[in-house]
Amino acid sequence: MTQARSPSFFSAMPVQSEDVIDFSRLAHVVIAGWRVILGVLLVCLLAGALYVGWLACPIYTAVASVVLDTREAQIVDLDGMMSGLRGDSDTLNTEVQVLRSRELAGTVVEALDLQADPEFNAALRAPSVFARIKQLVWGKPPPAPPAQIRAMVESALLDRMSVRAVPSSYVIDISVRSESAAKAAQIANEVAQRYIFNQIDLKFRATEQATTWLAQRVSALKSDLARDEAAVKRFTAQTTLVSVEGLQSLEIQLKDIRARIVQSRAAVAAAKAQLARLSSATRIEERRALAEDAELSNLSGDAAAFARRYAQVVTRARQEVARLEGQLGALERSEAQFDAQIARQSDDMIALQELSREAEASRTLYAYFLSRLKETSAQQGIHQADSRILSRAIVPLAPSTPRVGLILGLAAVLGVLAGVALVLIREATARGFWTAQDLEAETGIAVLGQIPVIAGRTRRAVLDYLASHPSSAPMEAIRNLRTSVLMSDAETKPQVILSTSALPEEGKTTNSLGLAMNLAGLGKSVLLIEGDIRRNMLGAYFPDAVGACGLVSVLKGVAEIEDCLIRDPDLGISALMGESAPVNAADLFMSEAFHAFMAQMRARFDYIVIDTPPVLVVPDARIIARHADAVLFSVRWHATGKAQVQQALQLFEAVHRPVTGLILSRIDPRRMRRRGYGAALGGYGAYGANYYE
Repeated sequence: MTQARSPSFFSAMPVQSEDVIDFSRLAHVVIAGWRVILGVLLVCLLAGALYVGWLACPIYTAVASVVLDTREAQIVDLDGMMSGLRGDSDTLNTEVQVLRSRELAGTVVEALDLQADPEFNAALRAPSVFARIKQLVWGKPPPAPPAQIRAMVESALLDRMSVRAVPSSYVIDISVRSESAAKAAQIANEVAQRYIFNQIDLKFRATEQATTWLAQRVSALKSDLARDEAAVKRFTAQTTLVSVEGLQSLEIQLKDIRARIVQSRAAVAAAKAQLARLSSATRIEERRALAEDAELSNLSGDAAAFARRYAQVVTRARQEVARLEGQLGALERSEAQFDAQIARQSDDMIALQELSREAEASRTLYAYFLSRLKETSAQQGIHQADSRILSRAIVPLAPSTPRVGLILGLAAVLGVLAGVALVLIREATARGFWTAQDLEAETGIAVLGQIPVIAGRTRRAVLDYLASHPSSAPMEAIRNLRTSVLMSDAETKPQVILSTSALPEEGKTTNSLGLAMNLAGLGKSVLLIEGDIRRNMLGAYFPDAVGACGLVSVLKGVAEIEDCLIRDPDLGISALMGESAPVNAADLFMSEAFHAFMAQMRARFDYIVIDTPPVLVVPDARIIARHADAVLFSVRWHATGKAQVQQALQLFEAVHRPVTGLILSRIDPRRMRRRGYGAALGGYGAYGANYYE
């Protein structure tokens, strides 16, 4: 037996494969639940009608339109200081937010005295039932301060007002909702008018503030200009300045001195080198060559005179070095003087230029701001708004909400969706199995029979129906069950057949009777044994035999089998009923007497069908199964839970007596067809209607 799958929401949904939902069958499920869907639809429509007719308060909406005038020509061009709006998307969105501002709402509240209107001032309304209960429990709250009430009224106005920029235009629509049509139009027009006034007022205040600031700034700049010009005059008077050309001449002289310094330093170095060579020479030839003195060349024979003359040459060389060094020092001092003079005059010139630039900058700023002050002063009193009212709001003739058609339409859609969801949830959470394929997939055991519901108000009426309608769909289904049972084992046909179920009222006794009748139809001797000695349900099918001896009497030896058998010539079977006894049923079926009884019955009858009690209730069926050749397990269609079926089958596995086959019983063909499972019925569906009585 295969492992059971864990149940889930979609496991109960009709599917074609593991991952594909069968939408066709799903549609059949929805169609089959049309009564539920219609009921939910009517409830939703009724709720929508009640809301529209009694609960909803009619609300009127008035719309006023303003347009941004981006082509406005300024009488005095102030280069953008007081220019109109640009008209781009950012500007439009900004103006929308201005219209929704709390400041503008405050001016409308004040102009129309909305604080005295209960629609906007919640403090003036009669308290609700819930508020009265809270007052009784917690006491009456203190009155709200005026500022808080004003803020509440402004918020209420903003909640009832919507502002929208019309796409691809400069038009802004102002919509106001109110319980009064006239009040809605009045508020919408007041918002538009206050918006226009606000633009003019903002421009006037901006111009006034700009004029005041410019006047203060011009006065300060005038003082700064006077101070800077005075500083230039003082510096010019206190400093002896040269011209730029004179400063350039000094720089040329400095460059010449620096060139002479370079030459002088080279001459000093050469003289020092010559002095060093003269001082270090020791040989006469070397001294004569270094001295380059004609007189010294003539004294080569007189050593003393040569020495004196050479000493004079060295002294002259030393004096030349001193002279050259003196010249170099004078040049370096001149360089330092020129550097200091040029630096001082450069600093003075830079300072003068800086003071002059500051004075010129102050003069330029003063002239500019003075001009702006005159222009701004000329602009006062000629301001125009950047917007104008395009369309004033008119008093609406009909309420905008509640929208009867929309609400009823939404109620209808909601009703249909809720009804479909309810049907699908009911289908998904329903217990049991719809088809034999589902049952086989869940258990891994073959379904040998699918038995439809058998007509009859009582159990005896069911039995009479089977006897009187041998060609009916239920009897044909039981014949198919008989064929499947007899062919379940290719080598040995089962002689003893046990019929059981997981729970009571699953049709196993009816299935046992029908199977016994069809086995007798083969011309065989058939014995039906009631293995449920606790309830004795077989007596309901044979009411005339109630009170006769039964299985317990035979096993105890109190009565003979011939005296207890019930023979019905119309059915062609023999039946041995159960009977109540103080003995425990499980002990009775495990006794040697029952074992010997079964051996005796095997020898006497061709087929033996044993109807046993439910597996999950008592262990009798598992005990009797030791004597059976085939075990049939009935599952009530769309009723028995999956967990119960699995638990019952596992109990048979525990005693090493697996179930031979399953029977899906008490099937309702109409409900199957309505949910798209007609094909799963096979011949007992619409296809075989012409073959049955």
